[in-house]
Amino acid sequence: MNIQKKVAFYTLGCKLNFSETSTIARSFADEGFDRVDFSENADIYVINTCSVTENADKRFKSIVKQAQKVNPKAFVAAVGCYAQLKPQELADVDGVDLVLGATEKFKITDYLNDLSKNDFGEVHSCEIEEADFYVGSYSIGDRTRAFLKVQDGCDYKCTYCTIPLARGISRSDTMQNVLENAREISSQNIKEIVLTGVNIGDYGKGEFGNKKHEHTFLDLVTELDKVEGIERLRISSIEPNLLKNETIDLVSKSRAFVPHFHIPLQSGSNYILKKMKRRYMRELYVDRVSKIREVMPHACIGVDAIVGFPGETDAHFLETYNFLNELDISYLHVFTYSERDNTEAAEMDGVVAMNVRNKRCKMLRGLSVKKRRAFYESQIGSQKTVLFESENKEGYIYGFTENYVKVKAPWNPELVNTLHQVELTKIDEDGLVRFEFAKVLS
Repeated sequence: MNIQKKVAFYTLGCKLNFSETSTIARSFADEGFDRVDFSENADIYVINTCSVTENADKRFKSIVKQAQKVNPKAFVAAVGCYAQLKPQELADVDGVDLVLGATEKFKITDYLNDLSKNDFGEVHSCEIEEADFYVGSYSIGDRTRAFLKVQDGCDYKCTYCTIPLARGISRSDTMQNVLENAREISSQNIKEIVLTGVNIGDYGKGEFGNKKHEHTFLDLVTELDKVEGIERLRISSIEPNLLKNETIDLVSKSRAFVPHFHIPLQSGSNYILKKMKRRYMRELYVDRVSKIREVMPHACIGVDAIVGFPGETDAHFLETYNFLNELDISYLHVFTYSERDNTEAAEMDGVVAMNVRNKRCKMLRGLSVKKRRAFYESQIGSQKTVLFESENKEGYIYGFTENYVKVKAPWNPELVNTLHQVELTKIDEDGLVRFEFAKVLS
């Protein structure tokens, strides 16, 4: 009798990692594996790692322990960014049998000969220069939205970032593939697609294995907007220098693209931006926000910021704080700078003390709360469309408007994965928005 083998996955890090885990999971399904939850007994545990999250190695060790507790005989494989950057470090963790880098992770089933535990971790990791081919991915995280990968890698040389070392050069999926994946997703009654990549505004580069742009990001969004059956399309994160006026205009008139932009800033000080080797100055950032506000006054604009970069004095930090305070944005994602091996910034003078980094982080997070509250208040009384999520959290169902206002209502399973026209009425004590139904859409 052939007993079906079981596989479980754990994903650390970004939406892109989640979409790639789904692709890897499909390759296991093709080999006859049953997918189970990571807390359940499995024959193989696959951990998709991240190099950006704090204490990546500590997190990894505790996840391996978690798997071993459930099944000490299970085969444990590590893939992804951290596996590419520090393969030996992961291989040395007790219980790890296989470590696969950037190019090997999509061929994981080829490495699983007999699933017997190894005496030591086996490493298959390429030189990152070899990561020049593209593997398309999409994930269906829940029934309401899917993450569709359109691009991978990065040609930028930001001084704090290891992503080019972990993921290789910028390369893109073909337009035809992306559109096919989008159609496939929409045929599964999923209402929202989030476009992901490492640097999605660079879309088109490497589409045919070379540096020529056959298509641009504008071409991509123009074509995706025409795909029938997709109710909503969301751009996950796009560099300010690659967010063109034409793209902003397209979103403002679009059938499916929602008025929500997430634009990394990192610092409001031009001096620090230069040290980071970002490809713009703060003036360009102001220009992008102004352009969005001009054509979409109700758009949601999210910002990434890094505090405590080497050389960031109190004056530079205040420059960032005041810049963001005055800017018409909706929320912040704040990161505390942490040193990464093999990056220029790790060698720089002017190291900021950890307690100072943490204090600056708290200040910006406080500003984010204030910004989000002001944005939500500006939306009260307006009519919006809400897509409801599938989770019952302590008797409530949650959803997001097209412009990313988070709403809540008493749990009702009939609302799951449906779109409704609502009027936003008030902000609850937990900071989320209450509403009244206007009319049912679908």
